[in-house]
Amino acid sequence: MQFPRTLGELRRSSYSEERIKNRSVKDEMRENLIAKLKSNEKLFPGIVGYEDTVIPEIINAILSRHNIIFLGLRGQAKSRIMRQMVGLLDEWLPVIAACEVNDNPYAALCKSCRGLIEQEKDNTPVAFLLRENRFVEKLSTPDVTIADMIGDLDPIRAARGGMQLSDELTIHYGLVPRANRCIFAINELPDLAGKIQVGLFNILQEGDIQIKGYPVRLKLDIMMLFSANPEDYTARGKIITPLKDRIGSEIHTHYPNSIQEGMQITEQEAWVQRGKESPVVPAFIREIVEEVAFQARKDKRIDKKSGVSQRLPITCLENVVSNSERRAILNREHAVAKITDVFHAVPSIMGKMELEYEGELKGAEHVTREIIRAAIGQTFIRYFGPGDELSTIIEWFENGGTIRIKQSASSEECMADFKQLPDLIQKTSLLGFSKSEEHGLLVSGCEFILEGLCAQKRISRSEEKGTYTATKKAPDPMFQNYDRYKKHYN
Repeated sequence: MQFPRTLGELRRSSYSEERIKNRSVKDEMRENLIAKLKSNEKLFPGIVGYEDTVIPEIINAILSRHNIIFLGLRGQAKSRIMRQMVGLLDEWLPVIAACEVNDNPYAALCKSCRGLIEQEKDNTPVAFLLRENRFVEKLSTPDVTIADMIGDLDPIRAARGGMQLSDELTIHYGLVPRANRCIFAINELPDLAGKIQVGLFNILQEGDIQIKGYPVRLKLDIMMLFSANPEDYTARGKIITPLKDRIGSEIHTHYPNSIQEGMQITEQEAWVQRGKESPVVPAFIREIVEEVAFQARKDKRIDKKSGVSQRLPITCLENVVSNSERRAILNREHAVAKITDVFHAVPSIMGKMELEYEGELKGAEHVTREIIRAAIGQTFIRYFGPGDELSTIIEWFENGGTIRIKQSASSEECMADFKQLPDLIQKTSLLGFSKSEEHGLLVSGCEFILEGLCAQKRISRSEEKGTYTATKKAPDPMFQNYDRYKKHYN
């Protein structure tokens, strides 16, 4: 496509003055949104679970030409949604070439561009800004200044140009003016100092800025987006009330409402495909990994205000796959993920949770392992219910049966050990496995059954270095030594 290169060519093109001059960024996004809705086009690809909650609110805000703030805990796709809003802009936007504030060729704001148009008229050079370059993002940090955001005078520019400091041409524009005719996103708004937040008042309400007391005011055209954790998250800072009052729509995000939604997000984000022979991850392992996040979010030992990011199951699944890959390399076999791999993913889980006082007393690793066991138990119930069909396995342990499996053992070694248990391998059919399945899958299914029974306290397990041991459920020591306890308390 041949783009106009001068203002004269632009006037004669499809980018007419009538179309461009008075069309704001918000009008542009509104028109493109309506077109996408009419064509049933997906607005936010890769965003799962927000179809009936968050996305309708975003649509309403854009149709209302509102600036938006997204409030939610960490790992709820706030930044991702903001970045995808660039898809609602036109593919190309005409600007005056080399202008710092992306000036509209038909309605220039800055003095230098007005002077250029007055001098060159239809020969004024024009450039085109690509859609992806019209998104400006700033992460709030305590050291951000008004000069960074709005601008300041530049004495060096004044000296080189022989200008007075009072001349508008000595202004050095900050991030906000440079985002003129663009989307400007500020992440973690509470971390922005209060006086900087005050500096955004006019931009949100009147749409203009004033730099360093200059008499000139720039009427900016910006779509403002903000993200923040709820105000009570930490004591780092807060969003000042007058600023929130000027933001048109406040949209609350949330974590996945179901295991299936969470699994869909994790599957699209986790790096699982590792080449030609990627490790196999059975469905119940994926469910356990996702259930870990759900269990952590409702655990009393985890700080609810901090939240448990959706990154937890993503990194956990990646570690599960990596551990199965490591074991397969050592045993020279095809990698299949199993329960022990989930326990090896503890390092990818601990850093994603902030513990309350009770959790700190027990320790992050202990809490994490308990959450994994709870996740296994919950997933086990979904597949086996109360476990009545596994009674023969339970009876074998109650009669004194014991089995010891090395965590690093090959699938063939594990299969030889599992054959000691009556019906154990056959019961993997309840997971959808047939007897002809590769041994790695059958071993994974057997381990799930044993670990699930442990989680249900139908059998017990003791861990030793490098081994997995299942024995019959240990009797309560109080009842085992009832006479001694009775004598003591009497």
